[in-house]
Amino acid sequence: MSSLDLAVVVLCSVAGFTLQGAVGFGMGILGSPILILVDPRLVPGPVLASTMVFTLMVTVRERRGIDLGGLGWALAGRIAGTFPAAALLAVLPESQLSRVFGVMVILAVAISVSGVHIRPRPLTLLGGGVLSGLLGTVAAIGGPPIALLYQHASGARFRGTLSSLFFVGTIISIAALVPAGRFGAQELRLTLFMLPGAAFGFLVSRRLARRLDRGYTRPAVLAVAGGAGLIVVVRSFVAP
Repeated sequence: MSSLDLAVVVLCSVAGFTLQGAVGFGMGILGSPILILVDPRLVPGPVLASTMVFTLMVTVRERRGIDLGGLGWALAGRIAGTFPAAALLAVLPESQLSRVFGVMVILAVAISVSGVHIRPRPLTLLGGGVLSGLLGTVAAIGGPPIALLYQHASGARFRGTLSSLFFVGTIISIAALVPAGRFGAQELRLTLFMLPGAAFGFLVSRRLARRLDRGYTRPAVLAVAGGAGLIVVVRSFVAP
């Protein structure tokens, strides 16, 4: 990885984690389309591992807003969706991974901007968790399915519930990636390059979160998803 590539990784991590700390998700859907262009090994393993560290910090910070009842159903779905996704990664040729990744991102964005209001009930949380496991394990973008369910919740509830789900979910996803050959020493080393951005994003996102809590959380979520989706759509036309 060149010095320029390293600078892009650090800057992308700073922007993505600052956004995730303020909104509740965003590192995967904003950062993954860029990071996979820098080095395909960055997605999904290093993104998931650095997100695991970051979401642990946010979960502690927003612990009073966590929807514990909904979290259990979403986690059950996340587990159900994780291992089929890891099996897919184990057999998928490297040349096809980028195309599958692009489809996953577009699906994630479509879910985010659909405008559908689905209440966070046991069945919908279970289904959202399954989609989160699939998207999170393949493309490190597990946020939109659950974000859609909690898009009308308060900022603290949104961030707390999603962060706690992501923390446990990323552990499960990484555990599934190891035997699939998608997370090892190289991916762990690449993760270290992303941790400074995670620390910076956590420190500065608190003030941004307070501003977004004044009624701007949902518009911010949809804006982030739409911008990242545009990147992926453009890339799908120019990629060989």
